[in-house]
Amino acid sequence: MKFLGIDVGTGGSRAVVIDETGRVVTSATIEHAPFASPETGWAEQDPRDWWRASAAAVRAVLAHGEVPAEEIACIGLTGQMHGAVLLDEHDEVLRPAIIWCDVRTDAQCREITQQVGAEKLIQLVLNPALAGFTLPKLLWVREVEPELWARVRSVLLPKDYVRLKLTGDRATDVADASGTLLLDVRGRKWSQEMLARAKLDEKLLARVFESQEVTGIVSTAGAAATGLRAGTPVVAGAGDQAAGAIGMGIVRPGSVSATIGTSGVVFAATDRPALDPRGRVHTFCHAVPERWHVMGVTQAAGLSLRWFRDCFGTAEQDAKDGKDPDRDPYERLVAEAATAPVGANGLFWAPYLMGERTPHLDPHARGALVGLTASHTRAHIIRSILEGVAFSLRDTLTIFAEMNVPVETIRLGGGGARSKLWQQIQADIYGQSVELVEADEGAAYGAALLGGVGVGTWSSVDEACAVAIRVRERIEPEPGARSLMDQGYQAYQLIYPALRQISGVQEFLE
Repeated sequence: MKFLGIDVGTGGSRAVVIDETGRVVTSATIEHAPFASPETGWAEQDPRDWWRASAAAVRAVLAHGEVPAEEIACIGLTGQMHGAVLLDEHDEVLRPAIIWCDVRTDAQCREITQQVGAEKLIQLVLNPALAGFTLPKLLWVREVEPELWARVRSVLLPKDYVRLKLTGDRATDVADASGTLLLDVRGRKWSQEMLARAKLDEKLLARVFESQEVTGIVSTAGAAATGLRAGTPVVAGAGDQAAGAIGMGIVRPGSVSATIGTSGVVFAATDRPALDPRGRVHTFCHAVPERWHVMGVTQAAGLSLRWFRDCFGTAEQDAKDGKDPDRDPYERLVAEAATAPVGANGLFWAPYLMGERTPHLDPHARGALVGLTASHTRAHIIRSILEGVAFSLRDTLTIFAEMNVPVETIRLGGGGARSKLWQQIQADIYGQSVELVEADEGAAYGAALLGGVGVGTWSSVDEACAVAIRVRERIEPEPGARSLMDQGYQAYQLIYPALRQISGVQEFLE
């Protein structure tokens, strides 16, 4: 018996197959077209490209000799959160999806906060109105594209569009729905008061399930597109952060993960809906019944390194140095960064390329290199990017301490967990040991585990994690580097207020 997890990410869709011990049997990733940014702060993708890539990734794993479709007992779905997929009466996509890192909706967020009231909003959905969330995107379309909005008959989150194509069902899960600003996070159901205040009909939304609940089965059309067996059950799954946490065993209070993908997330499991009154971290339902989580988000974590790679590259420099042009570009960048000293000789990176969520809640925040001198090299700049992202993630740990959210263990995930240098930088900046798990397969792995729970292979998510999750390595902070990074963090905290003072000038220049 095997279980399939499908992760609809930003850069691509990934399929992972695991067995009853949690061992990864095979996996495949198919890239998406890069997201479009037709105006500053906009980010859009075509949902049909997600389905193309997801179906291709599934076909790729089924082509592996060890995985006949008949052995897939259940499927779990996960994916990027907050995106708005708008469909007409024939389930045709009406416009590109406005995705999680889009920050065009500042005016709609202010409108929601003014209409509902900041305190009342926190009471209703446990989160403030942020530009990345789904509801402000819907209001933007309704206000700016009214003719298109008049044709909207259903709204889905990214992974749930893939579910629709796979099964024909409109369903979502409580963890992913928590990021819409429309879910009663305490009650784990759609908020009737928020729907009324937003003048939205609940019929537009998918039915909400707990993450391990079966929501439907693979349809004949879904089977034809993917090679899966028609009738294979599909569970609700979870948004990528909750599913990724499941895949690292972050299910009980005290367990925390720090994941660096396109965005960066620090995630803590809780047994209550813990709340930051200022809304600097998100309070969402976990993918475990009767549990919640808090998380802080850095919008442009791995994106910062990708931005540097895309703009300044590595191939030309490597050609000059006679290095292997086929080597992974990120490996080349990190190797270059390793030649610079801890602290990058006083150079800091503020990773605000797409505005910022935690802790600033500022869609107009802008990135910056601070402290640049003629003596700094490319290596210093790259190292400052790695350190700046980790400083930004430490902001969330600082807020957790204020909230009395326990942090007993920190497990690393995403691209930041694959680099020895970035692992050590995180341990030094967080000021405590960090752990790596054996199966570093991200959210798709957690979604597959949820599939196993859904068909009873494991009695609970806790049991699935106890069987499948194993720690393979622990990295301790280096005392000298930890002390230097503590000093660096104090300086880093002064950067945003200074940048904010000139944001009006930046907005004028744009």
